[in-house]
Amino acid sequence: MKMATVRALTISTLAIFSIGALAAAQDAPASVSPLFGVALPSGYRDWQVVSVAHEAGDLNDVRAILGNSIAMQAFRTGRRPFPDGTIIARLAWKYESSPRNDAIFGKAQSFVAGAPTNVQIEVKDSRRYAATGGWGYGQFVDGRADPSEALMKTCVTCHSKLPAPDDRIFTSYAP
Repeated sequence: MKMATVRALTISTLAIFSIGALAAAQDAPASVSPLFGVALPSGYRDWQVVSVAHEAGDLNDVRAILGNSIAMQAFRTGRRPFPDGTIIARLAWKYESSPRNDAIFGKAQSFVAGAPTNVQIEVKDSRRYAATGGWGYGQFVDGRADPSEALMKTCVTCHSKLPAPDDRIFTSYAP
C-alpha cells in the first residue's frame, strides 16, 4: 500500500512539473526571440539616441536607433568591434505625412512617426553568438517576440553583408 502511494505521488509530481515546463516553454516565445533568446532589455526606451533613419521602399518607416551605455561609448569613440555587452535597439514607426503640420506650414512638407511597427534588438556577445559574428537578434511587436525563425535568419543574412570594419552594424553615430 505504501509503495502504491509513493508511485501515485511520484506520478502526480512529475505531471505537475511537466505541465509547468510546458507552460514555461509556451511563454518563452512571447518574451524571447527564436534562435538567439534575445529579450527586450529593461529600460531600453530611456537609452540615448545613436541616430535616426528613414527606410523607404516596402517598409516606408522612420526609425530611432538607441544604444545602452556600452554601445554609446563604442559609437562615440569609434571602437570596433563593439565590446561584449553592447545592445542596440531600433524602434520603427510608419512614416506618414502630417496634414495638421502641413496646414500650419502652408504646404506639404511635414512627415511624422505614425503607428509603431516593431522594435529590433541586437546584443553583442562574442561567445554566445560566435556563429553569427558575435551578434544575437530579436524582433518584437507590441512587446512580444516575433516567433519566426526564418525572420531571425534574415537578420544574420543582411548584417553579414556589411564590411568587416562595421562589425555588422548598419548605423553610424550621429553626434
